[in-house]
Amino acid sequence: MKTDLVIAGYIIHQNKVLLIHHRKLDLWLPVGGHIDENETPDQALLREIKEEVGIDVEILNQSDIPLSDNFKCNLTTPFYVNVHSVGDHDHCCLFYVCKAINPEQLKINKELKNFGWFTKNDLNKDHIPFDVKNQCLKVFELYNSLSK
Repeated sequence: MKTDLVIAGYIIHQNKVLLIHHRKLDLWLPVGGHIDENETPDQALLREIKEEVGIDVEILNQSDIPLSDNFKCNLTTPFYVNVHSVGDHDHCCLFYVCKAINPEQLKINKELKNFGWFTKNDLNKDHIPFDVKNQCLKVFELYNSLSK
């Protein structure tokens, strides 16, 4: 079965996490998408977030290990990775914790039905998928230690 490499970012602002209501999948999900050819996961994440919701973010958990001359860059470590089925193929998804830089610029594109900023308590609503809820809870747990 074909497997695509994809990324997703859980964006935090004022103790809330941003989720989008995906029009095609009819699910509440983090912002994300496919990694294009010749693109790093970090570049793909920043691009997808800008395309889908119009904001800039800081990807948290970036390495502070110095680079030697033959290395181009350090990539951010995802907090979670999984493989899931999306019909006729699989997605290997790298999940990241992000901090919103300009949340007032948020606007959704045509791929999305809606968006929402969710508190921990909001995640108990029936329309939030089980795996997304659990990933969000982990993100809230990680955010304070990563954003220092």
